[in-house]
Formats: sequence, C-alpha cells, structure tokens
Amino acid sequence: MKKAAAQAAGAVVQNKMSAFCVRWGLPFVIGHALIIVNMFTENVKPRGRGRPRGQTAQGGATRARLYATSMRLIAQRGYEATTLREIAKESRVSVGLLYRYFPSKQAVILAFYDELSADYARQAARMQPGRWRDRFIFALETSLRVLEPHRVPLCALIPVLVGDADEGVFADRTAFSRQRVQRVFEEAVTGSSDAPKTPLAEALGRLLYLVHLAVLLWWLLDRSSKQRATAALVALTAQLVPSAALTLRLPPIRRFLLAMDELIRDGLFGGPVAA
Repeated sequence: MKKAAAQAAGAVVQNKMSAFCVRWGLPFVIGHALIIVNMFTENVKPRGRGRPRGQTAQGGATRARLYATSMRLIAQRGYEATTLREIAKESRVSVGLLYRYFPSKQAVILAFYDELSADYARQAARMQPGRWRDRFIFALETSLRVLEPHRVPLCALIPVLVGDADEGVFADRTAFSRQRVQRVFEEAVTGSSDAPKTPLAEALGRLLYLVHLAVLLWWLLDRSSKQRATAALVALTAQLVPSAALTLRLPPIRRFLLAMDELIRDGLFGGPVAA
C-alpha cells in the first residue's frame, strides 16, 4: 500500500516535471530529474520498529564483565603476562566473542584510561573559584581520590604507564586521556582569581600537571601504611606552593618557566598542546 502511494506520488511529480521541461525546452534535464524522483519513490523502505541499531543492554553487560575480568587478571598477573585467551577462558566466552569487544589488550587499557580520566573530569568540575594554589591542591587531591580504588591495577601497569611508547601516559594514542586531565590543571590556573598573564598561566598549568604525575608515581610506589607518606607529601606541596607563587613575580623565574614549558611540550607532549 505504501509502495503504491509512493509510485502514485512519483507519477504526479513526473508529469509535472515533463510539462515544465517540454515547455521550456529542457529535454536533457527531464531524464536526470526523473531518475532522482525514482530514487526517492521506488527505493524508499519503511523504517522498522524496535530498538535502534547499537549496543544492546545485554551487550553492554557482556562488555562490562569482560572488562572487569581483564583488569582483574592484569592486576594479578601483570600486563605482559595476561593474554586475551586467558581473559576469554576466565570469562567463559569464546576468543571470537572477546575480540568483538576488545580486539587487543591495548583496547582494554585505552578503555581503562577513558574511564578514569572521564571520572576525574566529572569530579574536578566541582572546583571552586579562588587562587590557583588552592585550585591546584584540589585538582591533585581529587586525582588521588579517583584513582585510589584502582591502585592495584595501576601498580601492575607502572611499566606501561612510564615506559611504553604506545600505551604510556605520553603516547599519541592515549593523548585523549592525558589532555582531559591536563586541561583540569591548566584551567585551575587560567581560571583562578590570581592567574598570571598568558602564556605564563598555561605554562604553569602544564608544569603543575607534571608535578601531579610525580606525586601519583610516588603514591603508586609508596609502601607506607595506607600511603601516609603520600599524604605527607601532598601536605608539604601545599605548604610550598605559596612560596612558588611569590617567585613568579621575578622575571628570571618567568623566563625559566616559559623555557621549561617549551622543553616539556617538545620532549613529552610532542609539540604544542591541542586546544
């Protein structure tokens, strides 16, 4: 019935087009016009009902289960020692099904980075107005709080995070996650009530991001009870930052910071940071 109606409508349009083209002497145009009409009348199919194409609820649950199993095995055995075949066996699925969701261990790690950085960005959005030193400490403490439940797998991934050219913190393929976190530290400075002038503010934000990474590495290696040494380090950092803020008034310090920023972007970030 729908097809008949579409054909009838097409016939009306064809007759109108034919009359128009004959009147104005456009025999060449009519052929092309009728082809286009046929494309939109004879080939249109009614839209099916039901759930749109995409991941189903069952598929989402399967992916979450495979992801959890992958991270548990990586935490237990280490990144290099864990294989996709072992993940599939532990999850009681075929390797082919695992490949549909995670075609490689790298895909698991990228999903891990995406989850953590997205969670961090959401929680860091609660940052309050104020001085950049206070906003930096908030950003740092928020990062530690977000990562704390994942400390065991992160410890297992230290060799990857620090030294892997493809999956490390400064790798090109993981830049989406790094930039998401780095942007928080830059905005902690640029959006503060005492922000230095551009480009010093952005340079300071990137430097504070690296300070944050150093504290995270300390935290991962910290063997003290409940990582109390890390808590002490954060407290010392909070005490030192006001003095560092005062030194920014000195031209040699500002020049040094800008020069360091050039080295950081060239050596670690691979060039200017994307906006």
